[in-house]
Amino acid sequence: MGQKEQGTAGEVPFRLFLSARGQGVPSVDMRQVVGVKDILFLCLDTLRYDAAMQEEEAGNTPVLNRYGSWEKRQAPGNFTYPSHHAMFAGFLPCPFGAKSLADREMLFFPRQIGMGGKTPEGAFAFSGSTIMEGLEKEGYDTWCVGGVAFFDKRTELGRVFPGYFQKSYWNPSFACPVKGSTANQVDFILKRIAGAEPGRRIFLYLNVDAIHYPNYFYLDGAADDSLESHRAALRYVDGQLGRLFEGWKQLRGGGFVICCSDHGTCYGEDGCQFHGINHPAVNTVPYKHFFI
Repeated sequence: MGQKEQGTAGEVPFRLFLSARGQGVPSVDMRQVVGVKDILFLCLDTLRYDAAMQEEEAGNTPVLNRYGSWEKRQAPGNFTYPSHHAMFAGFLPCPFGAKSLADREMLFFPRQIGMGGKTPEGAFAFSGSTIMEGLEKEGYDTWCVGGVAFFDKRTELGRVFPGYFQKSYWNPSFACPVKGSTANQVDFILKRIAGAEPGRRIFLYLNVDAIHYPNYFYLDGAADDSLESHRAALRYVDGQLGRLFEGWKQLRGGGFVICCSDHGTCYGEDGCQFHGINHPAVNTVPYKHFFI
């Protein structure tokens, strides 16, 4: 699949994509990252772009601000399940102003899906159904620390995503209704990496669910979720990520971080509530990648 000299009509746009990508300079060369650095993929589940930018501009997220400004991007899906299937296959949120595939920078390139044979400049080409499978073949230990119900392994549906990883963890203290969920996740991760093999690279996926509903308890005096409590949850998460980054640097010597949202959510805009629907507040997400 995708290796023939003459492809199908569906492959033509991607040949244009490859040509166009060759004219640009990638922001990071993943071929210099894979096998050399730990990789941390942090999904701030449900975080809206506008909320992330408001907190950034107010200086309320000092940890994340340290690593550059948020990029405005298009969500891969309008709720957790489709978005993660796309991201785990290498299709991370793409630039908001993208007009074609040519405008997408790919950090991970799936070789086996009929998209042509040439890897975009700077991308790591992987074999297998997910980036985790590809990284396992490069010697990575792949970890998943779940959050929202799609990672709750007490259900069959909740075992799908964890099943893509060599090691997967979820317990009720990581769940959305727990006010200290992110602190509990970070505590767990720091304990695990303290005993990890020092010579083996780790790919960690962390699903941070504190920003997801319910989040009212992060805003003093609030009784219901709102955009204000959504932002307050992000401020809480920022502090916990500071602990994660410092611990990771001390115990593992640093790494490469991909940090983004999978989708946003609505709080009454245009009469819309929650997500799983197409609305600008749902379809627009923050993204950044950086080294720690």
